[in-house]
Parts: sequence; structure tokens; C-alpha cells
Amino acid sequence: MKKTLRAAALCAALFATGSAHGETADQSSGAFSKILSDHWAWSLSQEPVMASSFGERAYDGKLGDLTIAGLDKRKAALEAFIQRLEAVPDASLSEQNRLNKAILLRELRDEAEGLGFGQRLMLFTTYYGWHSGFAGLPDRHPFFNKADYESYIGRLNDYARYNAEGLATSREAVRRGFVQACDAMGGFEKTIEAHIVDDASKSVFMKPFARKPANITDADWARLKAEAEKAVMTKVVPAYRDMAAFYKNEYAPNCRKTAGISATPDGAKYYAYSARAMTTTNLSPEEIHQIGLKEVARIRAEMDGVVKRSGFKGDRKAFIQMLRTDPRFYVKTPEELLMRSGALAKQIDGELPRFFGRLPRLPYTVKPIPADQAEGTTTAYYMSGLMQAGRAGTYAVNTSKLDQRPLFEMPSLTLHEAVPGHHLQIALQQELDLPLFRRHLSHFTAFTEGWGLYAERLGYDMGLYDDPYAEFGRLSYEMWRACRLVVDTGIHAKGWTKEQAMDFMLENTALSRHNIEAEVNRYISWPGQALAYKIGELKIRELRAKAEKALGERFDIRAFHDAVLENGSVPLDVLESHINGWIAKQQQQVAQKAA
Repeated sequence: MKKTLRAAALCAALFATGSAHGETADQSSGAFSKILSDHWAWSLSQEPVMASSFGERAYDGKLGDLTIAGLDKRKAALEAFIQRLEAVPDASLSEQNRLNKAILLRELRDEAEGLGFGQRLMLFTTYYGWHSGFAGLPDRHPFFNKADYESYIGRLNDYARYNAEGLATSREAVRRGFVQACDAMGGFEKTIEAHIVDDASKSVFMKPFARKPANITDADWARLKAEAEKAVMTKVVPAYRDMAAFYKNEYAPNCRKTAGISATPDGAKYYAYSARAMTTTNLSPEEIHQIGLKEVARIRAEMDGVVKRSGFKGDRKAFIQMLRTDPRFYVKTPEELLMRSGALAKQIDGELPRFFGRLPRLPYTVKPIPADQAEGTTTAYYMSGLMQAGRAGTYAVNTSKLDQRPLFEMPSLTLHEAVPGHHLQIALQQELDLPLFRRHLSHFTAFTEGWGLYAERLGYDMGLYDDPYAEFGRLSYEMWRACRLVVDTGIHAKGWTKEQAMDFMLENTALSRHNIEAEVNRYISWPGQALAYKIGELKIRELRAKAEKALGERFDIRAFHDAVLENGSVPLDVLESHINGWIAKQQQQVAQKAA
């Protein structure tokens, strides 16, 4: 997110290559093109590291803004863009640009509304914080030349300022009662303390200096490395010490005693907003809760069927207990877990051409989740790559607590986080002929996570659920997402405790207790986000069933998947409209051939 004439020029050059999907296809929409160009330039100004990835040097050495004034300024900028967009008549735009306008307006309005709540001051969750985001800088920053390394060192030096801003905003959050729940934050301090080292060589921030690029001289390399070491020990480590002291002495003693966000000022209103924004629907928390209960009952019946077909002598609860304790389902070393994950990912790669007509060029890799995050986070996650930054996508696997990482969950997990889930969808979106904000900024959670959950079902056609344990693992993962609808709304809208939420998930899924606790902590600290998965998946499945019924034997699974993904991440109503149009076109083509 950036500004400046250079950023605007970069946008103009990049947009000029567009075709039917780009704003330049519409000669009468100069005002709209200017808004898109200005918005992208502003976006680069807000995200300095992203700017560097796109070759914009105006923000080298800088990090973002965590001040309350910065939040106010961001909200004002969003509202200004909204006003400019609303002033552009739809009649002056092409069909594609009307869609571009509607999507950008949706994003801007959602974020501006969220920034109107005091909860905006809550800068960290169990899943993420400015400190853990910064710790990922060595893996996100471009490192092609000397200027990239100098920019990186500048950011190391800027972290003291950035951290101080985060602490000041968080102190105001504590003062006003916008704090996380005590029950959810156990062990959070470890994610901070892991970066307090007594020797720069032990710091993750020195990872970029493991190998010297050929285009940097020995003298420059020695200087850059020395500057980085100095920045780590004099700026970065002291900042992490400051955050650790703040968390232990000021934040933790004032944490929230209730689990639900409704206990914070305007919390119920904020949660209703979050549910709408995350699902891109107008569903109320109560409606979502009821959908969840219905899905839980359906999946539970399917689980009972798998247990019966397996020949196991016992009921579903006994089967789950067997899965949680039988050593044959667990590896002994982190290396084995990574090896198995990588091998399965490559096996799935070989299946993709049967299900997709278009595949992304960007590769992905499999890596362990960093040790400072592993114990408190989820089983796996995906980190998007970027061709411009020379960064592959990453399927990050949790190699801690191996007795909690069952192999029967691995197929669903890999399908969701790697391919054909997040990596395929996000990497493909970056290559689409769309305005830059839709390629790189638009990530509607209901679509992105709904697609990831839908992708898990494709394992049936790929032969990955070839025994009752893997099939039960898939159902357990689907049950996990259905339970989220019940548990998240239960916590934040119905006053459930953490124990109630955990008991519900222990009763209905095969997830280990450790995984369940990490997940429930995430739901408590990140209200509404977990609702998006199942709501999005249900819509994609509904649209596939509609297409199969309408097209019969003419239904082409590859064409359907390409149609779902060809507009990138969009709100669910936009997806439904697009697929309805796609079905009508397919029917028309069939009729024309028959005529």
C-alpha cells in the first residue's frame, strides 16, 4: 500500500497490459481507472514490504503504522475511496468494471465499518501479532540484490519504532477494555520470548545472510552482515524485550475474564458485523448457529456409517478414542511427518490435470511451522508466495507434539492447505487478467476458506480416502468446520465458556485435545473468522449440485472448477451469479450443437 508518483506510475504501467478484465478495456471509464490506480498506489504505501516485492523503492527500509492516528487516517482514506467510487455511474462502465467496482466497494465498506469499532485496537490474537508477523520478514522479503538487503536492514532498524507504536495502541486497548480473554492466551509470551537472543547468530532475522548472492561483493556482504547483526542486537531484541515486559506486567494481568467478544464495549454489534463480513452474507449469528447444528447432525450420521462399515467393534466414541491413541497413526520424528506430507503433496499434484483445465505456474514447498509459533497454533497453514518476490507458496506443517498429529488427517489437511486448496487458488488468482487489487489484495475469507474445505472432498475422486481411517479423518475435518459454526457463535453470541466449546468439539470430532484447545483459543481471540469455512463450502457444493443437475452428462468437472476460480476470490453472491451465468452459457452451447 503506497502513494507517490512513482507508485502511481507503476500501477499505470501494470494496468496498461490488461485486456477485457482490465480497466483500460473501457475508454469511457477514465475516472474509474484513476481510482484503481490511486487505490493500488495507496495500498502499496500502507504495505511497505509488499511494495518492495513489486519493485517500488519509495518505501524501502520502512514498516507500517500501528498508531491510533494511523488507524483513523486509514479509515478516512477508505471512506474517501468509497465516495469516489460511488460517484462513478455504473452506466459508464463495462460489465467487468461494474463487477470490479462492486467488489472494491464491498472490501472498502467492510474494512471501514470494522475500523469504526473499538475492537480495532486489538492488534494480536493467539494466531497472529505484529511481533510474529515481523518474525516472518526473512521469509517474505525479496533478496535479489544489495538494495534489497539494505532495505531489509532498514526494516530491522525501524522495528523499535514499529513495536513502540504497537505497545502504545495496546496500552490504550487495555485502558478501554479491548483485551483478549485470559483463557485463550496461555503460552502467548513464548511467541515473543523466542526472539530474545544473546547472540545475533541465533536470531531468525539473520537467516537471509546464510548465503551470499553472487551479485554482491565480499566487502559489501561483510558490511551488510555486520549492520544486520548490530540492528538485531540493538533494535530488534530490545523491542521484543519491551513487548515481553508489557505483556507480562500490563496486558496479562488485565486480560478478559469472559470468553466472548460480546463482553467488550459494543461487542455484540461487533460480532454481528464480523459474521457478515467473514461470510459475505447477511446471516445472523443465530442463523449460523442453527446451520451448524444441522450440519453436525448430518456428519455425525455419516461418521456412524463409516464406523459400521469398518468392522470396528464399538460405537463412534470408541472408534474416535482408538484413533486418538493407536500408535500406528502417529509418526515418531518431525522429519518423517515432513517427508510424508511432501510425498502426499506430490501425489496430489499428479492428479490435478484431471480436475482443472488451468493450473498456476508458481510452485509451493513444504516446511515446518517455526518453533516459536508451533505449540500455540494450528496443525498446518498456507503462506502465499509471489513470483515478483521470488517466493514460492509454503505449506507449513506443525511438527510439534507429534502424538497429536495423526496420519489419517493428512489427506484432508494437504488437500486444503496446499493443492487443490489454498496454493492452487491463490497462486492462480495472482496470474489472472484482473486489476491488481483483485489479484493480490482480494481474499474474501468465505471464498478462500470455502474453496479449501471444498477441495478436501476431491480426495474421494483422487483415491486418497481408500480406508475407513482416512475417510473418517475427512469427516472429522468437515465436522470440525461444522462445529465452528456452533462453537464460534456459542462463544460470542450465546455466552458459552471455553470448556463448553471444547466439550462440544471433543464430543463430535476426532481431533486431539491439544488441537481442539488451540482451535478454540483461536476462535475466542479471532471472532467470526472461523464461520467462513463451512458457509463458503456449502455454497460451492450447492452450485456444483445445481450445475450437475442442469447439465447432466454434459457436466465437465474441469470446466466447472475453472469457472469457480476464474474471477479470483469474490463474495459468495458474486460467485453464485457468475456460476448461474456459466450454467446458462453451457446450456446454450448444448442447444446450439443440437440444432
